[in-house]
Amino acid sequence: MTMPDFYEKRNAMPAPEETATSVTFEPSLFEKARTFMASDGLYMRVNSAGLYPYFRPIERNEGTRAIINGKEVIMAGSNNYLGLTSDSRVREAAAQAIHQYGTGCTGSRFLNGTLDLHLELEERLAEFMGKQACVLFSTGYMTNMGVIQGITSKGDILFSDKDNHSCIVAGTQVSLAETRRYNHDDLRHLRRLLEKAEAERPEAGKLIVTDGVFSMSGRIAQVPELVEIAEEFNAALMLDDAHAVGVIGPGGRGSAAYFGLDERVPLTTGTFSKSFASLGGFCTGDRDVIEYIRHTASTHIYSASMPPSNVATVLKCLEILQEETWRLERLWEISEYMREGFRNAGFNVWTSQTPIIPVVIGSEMIDAFQFWTDLLEEGVFVNPVVPWRGAVPQGHALMRTSYMATHTNNDLNFILDAFRRVGRKHGVLNNGTV
Repeated sequence: MTMPDFYEKRNAMPAPEETATSVTFEPSLFEKARTFMASDGLYMRVNSAGLYPYFRPIERNEGTRAIINGKEVIMAGSNNYLGLTSDSRVREAAAQAIHQYGTGCTGSRFLNGTLDLHLELEERLAEFMGKQACVLFSTGYMTNMGVIQGITSKGDILFSDKDNHSCIVAGTQVSLAETRRYNHDDLRHLRRLLEKAEAERPEAGKLIVTDGVFSMSGRIAQVPELVEIAEEFNAALMLDDAHAVGVIGPGGRGSAAYFGLDERVPLTTGTFSKSFASLGGFCTGDRDVIEYIRHTASTHIYSASMPPSNVATVLKCLEILQEETWRLERLWEISEYMREGFRNAGFNVWTSQTPIIPVVIGSEMIDAFQFWTDLLEEGVFVNPVVPWRGAVPQGHALMRTSYMATHTNNDLNFILDAFRRVGRKHGVLNNGTV
């Protein structure tokens, strides 16, 4: 089935058969869905033009290469930073775990879903991160949502960066604490909010939460300044290192380690769906705090635990990360090369500092989707991000590119050449160079 056929079949909406006795009932709640699917709406217009870029099925994935719609492309849109998703050692570890434990735990960690593998991973991660303890969650999203909900309560105040990931926002929404959002990376604004909170409610518990590496810009948070502010106002600091652990800092230990501040950041969360080629998440910190979270975070207590194959995958990836230090070195070499390559070509990559490199197109949504489609035709897969639900600012549609330690120099040059050609075609570049 070709790509247009796939979407035509998926989006087909045959009308229900009318009968003499049938009564049409349309809850007003669904009006937003009907508007979304209207023939003159953006969703259907993009689909009709064959430009819809999301939910594209990948038929085969070999790390830096993927098969999409029967065609091999270079993958430059994956968070597989260490290039381990297709590593034979990782696959074997997952297969052995299934053979020994089966395919799932069929219960929560709280009841029947704790394996010796879970305890081993928690112990090894705590040691790796230089913390007393660690608690696992079934997804990275559930980690941040659960930790925030579990550690805060009524009367506390949350301070959250406005560019924080959706799972942090979800955590603030389910928490009984009050949330005050500060402008992105604006620590003067954060200070003003803390000063106001201190004057109004000096007894309130305070939690500052931020991405360690921001997932769209690739920018590292100002951790030293955040630590100083948190300590000054007696606030706890929580770093979401989903895009930092296994990427930055000595040994890949994340954003606090990057600045040599491991011991001064009370809570660090992370995910296994990126550098660790699996699924799940974790939080590290002092033992008393972690045990409290383990018993109060609803997403930990009431969700099925990580399947054994996922846990074994993370254990093997952690082992490889610690043994094969060249992967981190290569990842940083690639990041610098690609940032320089894009900038020399004339592209705007914001202030990226990591293997996440946004290439700003700055156009309307449909133009951005056409840019993405043309890149795919050139043999490069990236992630189009448009100003929808606050993902990026208006006028800053972008191609989010991200890199793996296993990309070759030929891969990188191929990606840059494709961007130059498509950039010239769409008027994003006008310097005439290839």
